[in-house]
Amino acid sequence: MCAIIGAYIEKPSSSDLNTLANVFRESSIRGLHATGISWVKGGRIHSFISATPAAKFLENFDLNKTIDEDGNLYLIGHCRYSTSDLNYNQPLWNENLAIVHNGVVSQEMPENWERLYGYKCTTKNDSELIVHTLEAKKSPLVEFADASMAVIELYKEKKLRFYRNGKRPIYFTSLPNGGIITSTKDIAERAGLNNSIEIDMNQYVTMAHKTFVKEFVHIDNAKDLQHVR
Repeated sequence: MCAIIGAYIEKPSSSDLNTLANVFRESSIRGLHATGISWVKGGRIHSFISATPAAKFLENFDLNKTIDEDGNLYLIGHCRYSTSDLNYNQPLWNENLAIVHNGVVSQEMPENWERLYGYKCTTKNDSELIVHTLEAKKSPLVEFADASMAVIELYKEKKLRFYRNGKRPIYFTSLPNGGIITSTKDIAERAGLNNSIEIDMNQYVTMAHKTFVKEFVHIDNAKDLQHVR
């Protein structure tokens, strides 16, 4: 169980940044072992990761430095709950994009991934398979239909895309000047955000300047296990 965070905020105020910091602190209930962020600035992806909980992370990192030259903020974050070690923390990124993922893509051994999926990985974090799928311009929801998945993607072109399947939660809170993505509604509410909505499963949502687009992906026999009674 981990937390994922995303934000697109136009001309963020100090209040907006305080709210975002609160989102990180409240998200740590889902993972205290490591915290990381990626953001767009100067036309490229930047990242900072620390094996510390979010509250300690924020003592050493100023969110103001993530604001782009255009005055806007484009950011994703991750709070990790580790069941093994503290290697290969998220976000994962390349020169074009970064991702944060909550869930399990594959339970196969890392040495088998290239044979099974066709992707040569440099880490032992199965979330890297999502990055390679995106590089190949394929759909993670389709390619890994049996995985558990809630994902936020961040692109150097200043856009975010987020989605989930039926095995993981993800929520969105609209702001007058953008929006914030959280793993759960409770996290958003504890951080001071109101009227969060759950993102439908198997639906890609893209957020950027004057853009909020939903694209449904049909997957046979898909079930929303977040709402099984």
